[in-house]
Amino acid sequence: MLNKKTVDDLKNLKGRRVLVRCDFNVPLQDGVITDDTRITAALPTINKLISEGAKVILCSHLGKVKDGPNEKESLAPVAKRLSEKLGKEVVFVSDYNVTGEAATKAVEEMKEGDVVLLQNTRFRGKEETKNGEEFSKELADLADDYVCDAFGSSHRAHASVVGVTKYITEKGGTNAVGYLMEKEIAFLGNAVEDPVRPFVAILGGSKVSTKISVINNLLDKVDTLIIGGGMAYTFFKAQGKEIGTSLVEDDYLDYANEMLKKAEEKGVRLLLPVDTVVAKEFSNDAPSRVVEGSMEPDEMGLDIGPKSCELFAQAVADAKTVVWNGPMGVFEFPNFAHGTAAIAEALAKIDATTIIGGGDSAAAVNNLGYGDKMTHISTGGGASLEFLEGKELPGVAAADERD
Repeated sequence: MLNKKTVDDLKNLKGRRVLVRCDFNVPLQDGVITDDTRITAALPTINKLISEGAKVILCSHLGKVKDGPNEKESLAPVAKRLSEKLGKEVVFVSDYNVTGEAATKAVEEMKEGDVVLLQNTRFRGKEETKNGEEFSKELADLADDYVCDAFGSSHRAHASVVGVTKYITEKGGTNAVGYLMEKEIAFLGNAVEDPVRPFVAILGGSKVSTKISVINNLLDKVDTLIIGGGMAYTFFKAQGKEIGTSLVEDDYLDYANEMLKKAEEKGVRLLLPVDTVVAKEFSNDAPSRVVEGSMEPDEMGLDIGPKSCELFAQAVADAKTVVWNGPMGVFEFPNFAHGTAAIAEALAKIDATTIIGGGDSAAAVNNLGYGDKMTHISTGGGASLEFLEGKELPGVAAADERD
């Protein structure tokens, strides 16, 4: 599936400076990390490089950094947590310039097996997000080789993901992918290209528009496609049902009908909810009821109903491969999280390869305590979606080919 050089292809690492792009975009609350899954996911690659005597230089973004560099989006808490997990000091370069004199000095002082973490790459603004040449070159100047292990950022052609590789190549270094990237691509790639059947895909979340190509691509590959969450209401409206004030994308009504038709032509079972939990306001405490068919004009759908939970659970019962991306309702509201919980529980019970496609679905599965029952939980929401669309990810494409 992946003919790219991996961290295992890097030889004679003793004393070599290896820049690793990680995905340390962790949730923070008052400066405290609330979920360190992404830090833990990066450890195998980092530990491998330490054990080989490399000088390990880590970089990552954190947050969207809309108002320029600031302490709230500094990677300082990540350096602290990482030091605890590795059992050794991670030298943090707090300089907002990311690759300035402080970074150069920290790297010059490194010994074999040392770890340095650079400041948030997004502090360089458009130089990072627009793949600026100067910033790419400055990153490459710090290292001899480069490893991309940030699956969650691999769908973005940023300087620290793609631009840096050009200059590493120019100086005779190697661009490889890390263990996390390798694992993500193996699971998602095999699921889509060579699944053990029956293959079921479950798509939820709020928007059809973000999942158009995914639906289209998956209809060529799956045996059953389940659509829930806010997306379902666009399909309902396309079928002529009253959806009240539910979330809808009117621009995609024709598209929804095309997809229903394509499923029929391909012999793919496309399942939509058969009942819906509705309320008159968007609130956890809003009085709700279950409706089958059309809802009242002043009601909105906030979750799938009990019959839909049962239908979807039956649909995955004999599956051998399941990919799930997107919740079934407003799972942030406990009263409207039952559909999402029912799907997670159904997947936890089956004997199949279960792949959770990042973002909200991953959070839901972990919060509900089913994380360890899934085969693979992706660390990248947007990246896993683009992978399911059949797109090549820039961060994967930039790695060197194996001979």
